[in-house]
Amino acid sequence: MSAARSAGQAAARRALAAADPVLGRHLAKVGPYRLTIDGTSSIYQGLAESVVYQQLTGKAAATIFSRVVALGGGALPAPADLLRLPDDALRCAGLSRAKTAALKDLAAHAHDGRLPELDEARALPDDVLIERLCAVRGVGPWTVQMLLMFRLGRADVLPATDYGVRKGFQRVFRTRALPTPAQVLARGERWRPHRTMAAWYLWRALDS
Repeated sequence: MSAARSAGQAAARRALAAADPVLGRHLAKVGPYRLTIDGTSSIYQGLAESVVYQQLTGKAAATIFSRVVALGGGALPAPADLLRLPDDALRCAGLSRAKTAALKDLAAHAHDGRLPELDEARALPDDVLIERLCAVRGVGPWTVQMLLMFRLGRADVLPATDYGVRKGFQRVFRTRALPTPAQVLARGERWRPHRTMAAWYLWRALDS
């Protein structure tokens, strides 16, 4: 990690702790911020992986995705090639009917230019990118938020519908009931513009 990035993260931690002392105590307990940005070669590639991984364990999803990649000769089939693949080929790779349809729709969006290129996506505001990408079948706000956080490295994303974030919130703030997404968002207003970091720390509350 560069010195500049490390200094920026330290400053963000201090800002979060000052804005929300309860969360700040949790930050101190967990320790350094260690969110890893995986990056992606394209929005098409990133979303294709996200679709395959939905509602599966990491190991099972990785196996299925490797089979999809094998259909492209060692790389994810290009949009035009994926559109030409018979549905049965994708189903035999382990995809459900719904995920097969989602990948085909994603490929169609990429093939005809409706899916933004990576450079364009990096320049778009979060809400605009979420709206555009959610036009793809099988892609919802949570999926795009994960892309924003773990692939594009956006700093101010709060996936308030995520169960882990809500459960972590319950533990950190000791609420009697699991908070609603609206309650998480309301508290999260004080975490701007570091809500990605706050979400990562809420996930860490489930580690112990």
